Amino acid sequence: MPSTSKLHAYIQLVRLDKPAPIELLLYPTLWAVFLSSYGLGRLPDLKTLIFFALGVVLMRSAGCAINDFADRKVDGHVARTKGRPLADGRLTAKEALGAFFVLVLASACLLFFLPIDVFYWSFGAVILAFIYPFMKRHTHLPQVFLAMAFGWAIPMAYVAVQGHTDVWCWLLFLAFMCWTVAYDTQYAMADRFDDLKIGVKSTAILFGKHDVLIISLLQIAFLALMGVVFWHYFGNSSFGILPILGLAIVAILFYRQDKACLSREPMACFKAFLDNVWVGRYVFLIVAVYCVFSALNH
Repeated sequence: MPSTSKLHAYIQLVRLDKPAPIELLLYPTLWAVFLSSYGLGRLPDLKTLIFFALGVVLMRSAGCAINDFADRKVDGHVARTKGRPLADGRLTAKEALGAFFVLVLASACLLFFLPIDVFYWSFGAVILAFIYPFMKRHTHLPQVFLAMAFGWAIPMAYVAVQGHTDVWCWLLFLAFMCWTVAYDTQYAMADRFDDLKIGVKSTAILFGKHDVLIISLLQIAFLALMGVVFWHYFGNSSFGILPILGLAIVAILFYRQDKACLSREPMACFKAFLDNVWVGRYVFLIVAVYCVFSALNH
């Protein structure tokens, strides 16, 4: 039985003490479950929602464990991460790897309750979750690999519900990629000074003085792609363009984030990153409300 201090270290390793980023993965997954079900003219079943939500929590936790394993030699040199359990010695590299494999195995057990095709797609999720923390050593685009790892639940959800992916699934995935690269660049901006010092690469470093401009362009691409997806699913319904107009609030949130990031102050950039939780919540609200009301009207 692990001691209380050891248990707390594991909780910090898998970031259960910081649940907000879980929402950044959870809500887009739920967008996909709802929209893929809506494409079949029904609401998602409770089983699919529960298993995908549990899968998100487990795989996000696994991603945090392997991330800390990959960064165990550099986290101690970064002000924001020097208190992580591998950086300060409370956990060993072996224990972090063990946590990663246990969480991946627990997530894999959920696949027994979903169609077999989802199992095949899950290999992509595991591979991406394992490799993305190491990408910051080799490329200035680790945020792209992170976005792919985080977003892989979207095609998995479509396969679980519809049995296959389609163009709307991949447009939703691409929209998610744009949004994720944008907010993870904000996250990287908070660490840019330390990353430059220790030689870690990121889009924040790659974009340089154009960082906020490129973030803005990615956010615009997200809004445009989500508008197209919403038009496909809801354009011919009684709601018309109302869901698309609802994205105006997301645009306002993005404007506030970009204005804050113009200061390049680490805390302002980190708060802008956290503000994206509200983007996920609000887009999910749009998707869920219109899917439910459409179902009730039929």
